[in-house]
Amino acid sequence: MFGNLFEEVDEEGFSSTPSKGRVSTGGDEPPLPRGRSRLSGIKNQGGTCYLNSLLQTLLFTPEFREALFSLGPKELGHLEDKDKPGAKVRVIPLELQRLFAYLLLVDQQSASTSDLTDSFGWNSYEGTNQHDVQELNRILFSALEHSLVGTSGSTFIHQLYHGTIVNSIECRQCKNVSQRQEDFLDLTVCVCGVSSLEEALWNMFVEEELFEGNNLYRCAHCDNLVPAAKSAKLRKLPPFMTMSLLRFSFDFAKLERYKETGHYTFPLTINLRPFCEQINADDSDYSYELFSVIIHKGGCYGGHYHVYIRDIDKLGQWEPPEEDVKPKTQRKVKEDVKVISKQKLKDDDPLSVLSNIISQEPSKSVLLDQLGQKLMDKTGSSWSKKFRKHCGPIGKFLQSHNDVFMLVANGTRVALKANPPSQEAKQSSNADPSLVSEPDTSEQEHKGNQKPQPEAEGNHWFDLNDSNVTSIRESDIEKQFQGKESAYMLFYRKTQLHRPVEALNNLQYKVPSHLIQMAQEENLKLQQMREKFEATNNTVQLCLHLAPCYRLINGALHSVGEQPNGSTTLSFDRRKTVGVLRLAIYQMHELWEGDMALTVARSLPAGLHLYNTLTDDNVSLYSAGIHTNTDLFVWNGREVCGATVLTGPEWEPVLLTVVRPFLGESDQQEVMDGVEFKEDGGGCETGDPGLKKEARGFAGAATLGEVKEALGEPKESLLCQEQKGGKLSGVGVEEGGGASGWRVFPPDDMQRTLKELSLKDGDALLVLEPQSFDSSMFTLNGDVVTVTTPSDCRWLQVEFQPHVTAGEEAKEEERKRIKVPATGNMLLGEVKQKAIEELQLLEQHTGASYCLRQVDCTGKLLPPVCEELSVRAAGVRLMTTLTLHLGNAPKASQLFLHFTVGMVPSSGLEMDIIVERTCTVRECLKTMLNAVGLEGTGWHLRRLDWCEEVGEPLMDEDASLCELKINSGETLVITEGLLPPKGFLKLSVWLCVDPKIMEPVFHQTNNGPALNGAEAASRLFVLCGGNTTELKSVGQVEISDEATLDDLKAQVLTLPGLQDVSVPTTNFLRVWQLEGCRLVRILRGQQATLRKLKLIRGADLCVQQLLKEEDLKSKEVLLQIRMGVPGESSYFPPEELVWDASCDSSSRSLRACLAAHYDVSPDSLLLAKHQPDKHNWDEISNWTQQVSKKKKKKKAESLFGAPFHLKDGDTIGIKNLLVDNNKEFITLEDKQAQQTLRELAEQRRKGIQAADSNNAESQKTVKQNKSRKQEVALSINVGEFK
Repeated sequence: MFGNLFEEVDEEGFSSTPSKGRVSTGGDEPPLPRGRSRLSGIKNQGGTCYLNSLLQTLLFTPEFREALFSLGPKELGHLEDKDKPGAKVRVIPLELQRLFAYLLLVDQQSASTSDLTDSFGWNSYEGTNQHDVQELNRILFSALEHSLVGTSGSTFIHQLYHGTIVNSIECRQCKNVSQRQEDFLDLTVCVCGVSSLEEALWNMFVEEELFEGNNLYRCAHCDNLVPAAKSAKLRKLPPFMTMSLLRFSFDFAKLERYKETGHYTFPLTINLRPFCEQINADDSDYSYELFSVIIHKGGCYGGHYHVYIRDIDKLGQWEPPEEDVKPKTQRKVKEDVKVISKQKLKDDDPLSVLSNIISQEPSKSVLLDQLGQKLMDKTGSSWSKKFRKHCGPIGKFLQSHNDVFMLVANGTRVALKANPPSQEAKQSSNADPSLVSEPDTSEQEHKGNQKPQPEAEGNHWFDLNDSNVTSIRESDIEKQFQGKESAYMLFYRKTQLHRPVEALNNLQYKVPSHLIQMAQEENLKLQQMREKFEATNNTVQLCLHLAPCYRLINGALHSVGEQPNGSTTLSFDRRKTVGVLRLAIYQMHELWEGDMALTVARSLPAGLHLYNTLTDDNVSLYSAGIHTNTDLFVWNGREVCGATVLTGPEWEPVLLTVVRPFLGESDQQEVMDGVEFKEDGGGCETGDPGLKKEARGFAGAATLGEVKEALGEPKESLLCQEQKGGKLSGVGVEEGGGASGWRVFPPDDMQRTLKELSLKDGDALLVLEPQSFDSSMFTLNGDVVTVTTPSDCRWLQVEFQPHVTAGEEAKEEERKRIKVPATGNMLLGEVKQKAIEELQLLEQHTGASYCLRQVDCTGKLLPPVCEELSVRAAGVRLMTTLTLHLGNAPKASQLFLHFTVGMVPSSGLEMDIIVERTCTVRECLKTMLNAVGLEGTGWHLRRLDWCEEVGEPLMDEDASLCELKINSGETLVITEGLLPPKGFLKLSVWLCVDPKIMEPVFHQTNNGPALNGAEAASRLFVLCGGNTTELKSVGQVEISDEATLDDLKAQVLTLPGLQDVSVPTTNFLRVWQLEGCRLVRILRGQQATLRKLKLIRGADLCVQQLLKEEDLKSKEVLLQIRMGVPGESSYFPPEELVWDASCDSSSRSLRACLAAHYDVSPDSLLLAKHQPDKHNWDEISNWTQQVSKKKKKKKAESLFGAPFHLKDGDTIGIKNLLVDNNKEFITLEDKQAQQTLRELAEQRRKGIQAADSNNAESQKTVKQNKSRKQEVALSINVGEFK
């Protein structure tokens, strides 16, 4: 029952005004009008489907509705006076009257029950909580009776629903009969073990229960234990009989609840004479007819309610259900549509499916909001699951096929262009939804051919499922006899209750005049909202391009210069026709001469291209496929500045990159230096050295031969296409050089178009003349041309700096630099050898070894490169600098590591070592210790974390370096001490800075100079119950998870940062767990182990010095309490209070604890919990729910559970009603913070609307995995009216 848990989710994403085709600036969308049934549904607040079903049943009980309407303002009061002191306003019946008036008279698809549930005293949590409709039926009637005390309607529920049962016990010896009478408003009948309602009633009121054997009855007359017979009979029958079916049972073997889903029948009419005490009256006094069935769908822990209702007063417009329409209805369609309807329906062709659905409708059109449902009924699958992936949303699909589909009736219905709906159908669609015109004679004859099953007069049934109302047949009730979706409550009325003729089809019958006036005003307001919304949301922004401002260049249109009038933005109503748009453009440009053609255009990489021209002036812009930001080209329809323009998708231009050889000597030198330039002709630029590029546009229908001719190339020239994987730009720059391959177009391709050759925007086209192959840059092998650019002849710069002794500075002129010719395939060992030879280092340093190292952007030396790799494989870019240093280079199987000794790595003092990748941590540590001359086993290795600080130790000393994913260039730290054993925790400790306690500790810091960067980083501001607390980092501790909390406190006190903190015992120290920026819980139990407290490695703890000892138990909660300042929206400073909830965790216990603390009466306190995330206060109600006589004990609700979830550090606001009349807890700071949250939420909503559809499936999975809510009792709060 949680919201729409079992309802179909609308995944079509298609509305009457698709978002692409409009500019939504009109604010929130107004409520939808009523559907074809002329009945209004009720909105679901999240879990109020049980309430909606019962309210609809009461609305369609005419006698109940009229009795409620008969109570006027003199007896009930006015809702406007409900907040006035001393006013007696009966809010619940007034809100129920208003809701019924909305459901009857206001033209909206569904009404809201929020005002009614507010009058019940429900909060937002109650709107999503699970409740039972049988329980609600009794509680609602009880609340209404209490609300109507002292009015003329105080007994109307008793008159309509009250009946009596007499229980008799007859002594078999003295024949004495003992009787006891019971009252009832509804009968609870058994489902388990019986197959029908009649059988259950027979067992209740006909079968006798015998007392015999060991189970004898003590007769009051005989005063003996005697055999007896017990029976029950109906003594008084109410006008309305409510039957509650006991669907839910308890399995004592499995110790769990379950739902009875077996076959259980109930009649449409029933005679209760066999079950009554008096049987001498007429049959009409015992005869009842069914008029409402509340249905439950789901299991015993959740589900959904909806209701089948018989429209007694014929207030709705009943239509045969869609499945009753026969295929014979297509015999009288036009010939062109008959072809579509007769062809076999292809399930994989959405165009055929939608056309078939529309053509089979009697009105030749379908409501847009019903098209998705009809598609599901037809194919068994929704649009989103079947077609959305390939065809997009259904709205976009209809727009893209505007040659087949058209919108009619102001865009609310879709029809086929080949067979538009009749004028009568259009008028019917445009009329008020509550007034449905009668079908014409031809349609009646047409329906007569169907011969549907006739529906009995007055037996019009509807399915009211929250906001949705649909027609059903009386036979559909039989489907609710069994299964997960089955009948739950039955409502019968006496057959002798007849309705007056004036009540039929009269929605205003006996509705008070002030409610009729209210509904009329609301309808007028809704009509104005819809008109404004439609006008705003049908306005599209069009971009007009004027022909005089454009020229045809390279097959596409380009604006000339910086013409300000080349493009004009026009806001226009898309419901208007093309002719009206043309006239508006004429009026905007009075100097326009000659014909005017409007052509849809689109901006492409090659320029502006024209597609279809709008020729039909009688077609609306929406039907023509015009949406927001559509480009329209305004011209004469033939030429632009003397040049003929070819339109249509086949002539769509393609922007190609034309590549030519570039071998000029002076220019080639510029290219070699990596300088790009543009020639005077414009559009040309260098690509790879030796090549130049030019962007040119060509019509997609142009042949390759026409492209060669347009380029001015001789016939013997070759055109080549770049092969996949070939490189045009950046060769050598990114990967160290290379060659690219091009395929020569064969002669047959010269007659093929660019579209046929699959050439698209950005593709490269190489143009070569025969003499180009004289250069070594181009090589022809069959039909493949290999282009070897100068990037393969680039260089690497090697820099060598002589060794500098201590106290000397390196001079720039002493550094030696040389350029070594290199290619991407050259080994780095060869590069080093050439550099050593050219620098003549072998003569200066005999026997010395060298290595090549790179330098990053900050000047830091990187690890030596592996000389066994090539330039490209090592990731070294050509035309960069390598430095030559003394030392060995690692092999491909080795790692180059930095290491240092001590807890803090010293910059510049790290030592280097080369080890094998397969070396273990133990072997690596031994090698490092030998290198620095250290001995012993009291050492271990640690890695540096991401912020260059000593991190976690390498725990597995037998693991290899490659298994631990240690890479070349990493720094390891040799740390003194043995490895901490497994199970040890490393915890960060913060100190809570309390000015009242910590003033001596921080006296020197507060009076000293300002904090530097390190000190500022060691401070943190966190939240505790909405209060900001300052924390200071005092270090880290390593401790076993088997240690106790007392051990942890003792070790924390040894930290240097707490040397000035003096406490007598550890009980004067409070330890919080810190998560994010919040203090979430206090660690309890001095002897509890850290493992039991569920502390993990890396957790953050906060310690707080106390003025007195503290040892909190598991059910003791530390709260921050704040007493409100009388008459103001503010509070006194907070206080700490320990609340013992071990015996009672309800609000009553907390109120008693606070009353004892402040020495006041508990009844005078008003409490609320502060929600720091939302900056609001949740009031903790002090109202005690009523308990029936049968329920002697009631389990109190715990504040540790929903909705308060009270925990350590929470803030409790307190109002003393004896001295403070202000019951509002919210402060000015809360209001300002809420406004900030709303602004941030609005910004996020605007930014993530596109991402909502991608997250829908994951949110749905999360919702399915959501834990079950706690069940709580249902109640309605009623004021005193005695």
